[in-house]
Amino acid sequence: MNYLYFIIPAVLLFLVGIKIVRPTQRGLIERLGKYHNFANPGFHWIIPVIDRMYRINVTEQMVDAEPQEIITNDNLNARVDAQVYFRVKADEESVKGSIYNVNNYKWQIVNLARTTLRNIIGTLTLKSANSERGKINADLYKTLHNETRTWGIEIVRTELKEIDPPKDVQETMNKVVKAENEKIAAIDSATAAETVADGVKRAKIKEAEGFKQSKILHAEGEAEAIKLVNAAADKYFIGNAQLLRKLEALEASLAKNVKIVIPTGSELVNIIGEMAGIVPFEIKQKEELSPI
Repeated sequence: MNYLYFIIPAVLLFLVGIKIVRPTQRGLIERLGKYHNFANPGFHWIIPVIDRMYRINVTEQMVDAEPQEIITNDNLNARVDAQVYFRVKADEESVKGSIYNVNNYKWQIVNLARTTLRNIIGTLTLKSANSERGKINADLYKTLHNETRTWGIEIVRTELKEIDPPKDVQETMNKVVKAENEKIAAIDSATAAETVADGVKRAKIKEAEGFKQSKILHAEGEAEAIKLVNAAADKYFIGNAQLLRKLEALEASLAKNVKIVIPTGSELVNIIGEMAGIVPFEIKQKEELSPI
């Protein structure tokens, strides 16, 4: 029973001294107020009361710089807010720096970011501050990176959340933007209408040109037809008309018992023969003289 008085306190002392460091953490062990050793992830045992362990998160973290009113270079109050992403480096010297070189590094980062934003935006007009967010982010990152170098901290990035002007200025800016958008919309509408009108104009011109060409082709066709008719008339009608005139003269002579001598083989003899059912005299004579 006397052994229990020693075993139970020893077990309790051992259990109290057990410390577990997670993979996302690094630890610093102090003994009697002095740095003793570095604790990597895993199981560790410290002497209760004599030793003390500080665990540090080495994952990426974010702090909000909190909204603040900043007077711009054109004497307007802008509401500005930003976020800072950082992490404590996992090596021993960096972890020691985050504990021994700065008091509450998160609070220090927030105040440094707020002060830096006031210095940067105070030199800009409200319009340029809104249009140069990338430059503001770059300047804020550069300042925080340089100032926290001895803290064992790595600034990952900075994000400017908002730069809001006063309410009356915002309303004026909205009206300007609305008017500009309406102007652009009106110009686009006019351009579209002009394009449609131009298309209709070109279509009408094409239609008129097509109608003109069809008329020309039609007229040329009619002229060519007339030319062919004239050529046919010149070739056939004039000769037949002359022959008809001769027949009319012959008919008039025969009616008066006038004796007319017609050369053998002339067109008139052939026509008369065809009309009367006889053949020319010369041909008939030859047929009579031919032997049977």
